[in-house]
Parts: sequence; structure tokens; C-alpha cells
Amino acid sequence: MSKLKTALKLGAALAASLAVTPAMAEGEYGVLMKTLANPFWGAMGQGVEDGATEAGVEYYMQAVESDQAAESQLNVCNTMLERQPVAMITAAINSTNLLPCLKTAQEAGIKVVDLDGNLDQAILDAEGIEITFRIGSDNMLAGAQGAEYVVGQLGADATGPVLVIEGLSGNITGQKRAQGFADKLAELAPGLEIVASLPGDWDRGKAANITNDILTRNPDLVAIFAANDGMALGAVESVFAAGKGGDVVIVGVDGNSDAVKSINEGRLTASVAQLPYLVGKQAVENVKVAVEGGSVESEIIVPTLVLTKEVMDAGTEPLLEYVK
Repeated sequence: MSKLKTALKLGAALAASLAVTPAMAEGEYGVLMKTLANPFWGAMGQGVEDGATEAGVEYYMQAVESDQAAESQLNVCNTMLERQPVAMITAAINSTNLLPCLKTAQEAGIKVVDLDGNLDQAILDAEGIEITFRIGSDNMLAGAQGAEYVVGQLGADATGPVLVIEGLSGNITGQKRAQGFADKLAELAPGLEIVASLPGDWDRGKAANITNDILTRNPDLVAIFAANDGMALGAVESVFAAGKGGDVVIVGVDGNSDAVKSINEGRLTASVAQLPYLVGKQAVENVKVAVEGGSVESEIIVPTLVLTKEVMDAGTEPLLEYVK
């Protein structure tokens, strides 16, 4: 943590030049995503755009090359501060990489928002960083919903090996999804045993390799839960390549456009849709309230939806309009 402390101190020296005055209350919002190459963040970006248009506010958005480029994201964050935004809506790659930038933003009076719940509150408290609010889905609940769906498909008395593919090591979002799944699975169907829970680093190829390895050791694998859709689709590739398509229940998280296509094709079984479009839209709407001096809840939970072919074919679920 010594390097982090040093970076925080150096960042403080920048704060004076970034000071926000009341005259800037109608200034720009800075929006820092992970990577727009992932359809999940693309949908969230569309929500930000539509929310900003409806709210009549200006914003500028940037992202990095991948959702593992932690150092690059910090550099982009610091550069964005040079434009003196009145608010920074940030989707941190992990719980610590943006802390120096966020510390500087706070000292400059900039409203800081945790987009999609990627920041660990305990770490923020330890570093003396106060965010305006966090917005996203309940990641523990998303994991639990994934387990409920798996048990609904296999039965409470089912037995057999289950694989969990986690997100990036050190990322609290993926950790909560995996934990929520494991806890609920143990509660509802103790005969279903998690034989491996491994970090897939949000990477489709790595998830495919993990799935292949676990299938080799456990050819009777009955279910896979992946902490995002990209990894779930990697698992789908390996399962179908092994000739086990349809034999393994595969559930992802996000509900992105690639997952929707795969579900409709009968390959991916389900996805716990986080409605990223709605997260992005509501983030901008609530930032505007905060910037104008209004009261905003410290934690805003956006609902999740277990997306299956049956749900999409029926078309009666009101939340489907936010699946992009």
C-alpha cells in the first residue's frame, strides 16, 4: 500500500488546479468506462447517452482497451480531470486502481460516482474517499439468482459437479457474484458440488480453456456459472466442442447482446441480465440531481432479470425493454 499512499499524496498536489467553483455547476460530466469492446459496457454507454440527452447535460466518455488495463485506466482518469468536470462517473477495473484519481477528484470538489459497484467500501473508508453514490445491480443477488435458476433446471435433489468461473482477481463485482452463487447453491441443492471456482479474468478464451480442463477431469459436469456473459460464451464453446451441448446448464451474468443471441440459438442456457442500459441512464439522472444540490440515495440498486429463451419469446416481462 505504500505506493498507493505516495500516489495519493502526489495526486493531492493536482487538486488546487482542478478546483470546481459554483459557477461550474452546469459543467460537463466525465464518464470513465472499462472497455466499450464488451457489449455490456456498450449498452451502458448508450444508457448514459440517452440519459444525458433527456437530462440536457453535457458529458464526455472514455474507456480503455480492455477490462484488465488497470494502469491505463488510471492514466485516462487523471487526464479526464484536466477538463475540470463537475462529476466523475467511474467504472473502476478493480477496487484500488483509480483511488489516486478519485482522491484528487474529491479534493477538487468533484462528485464521484461508483458505476456498477466496482469499488470496495472498506477500502474507500480506509483511504478517506467519499463517493456521492454507487449504482448497479446487487451482485450477490445476481449470483443467487443464477443458482436458483440452475436448481430450477436440475432439481433440489440433483447431484453432480458444478464449475464456477470467477471474474478478474481482486474485482469485488465478480467476487460477489461467485459468492452469491455458491452460497445459494449450497442452500438449495447441497448435492450439487462446486468442484472448481477459478478466475477467468473476464476473458472468453481463458474461460473456454478452464471449461475444457474441468470437463476433462469431470466429464459428468452438470452446470457452469460464469461471472459475466463473455466468459459464459467461452464455456459454451468448449461444452459444444466436447459434444455436450444441451447436457450442461450454463448461466452467465450481464444479459448483453451476444448472450441474447446465444440464448436464442439454444446454446447459452440463461443470463442474469443486469440491465446495463438502465444503470447508465439512471446514473446520469441521479448525478444531475446531486450536482444541482438535491438528495440522492448513497446506493441505488437496479433490478436484475433471469433472461431465458422462454422469457424472451413470451415478451411480457416489463424489464425486457431495457435489454439492449
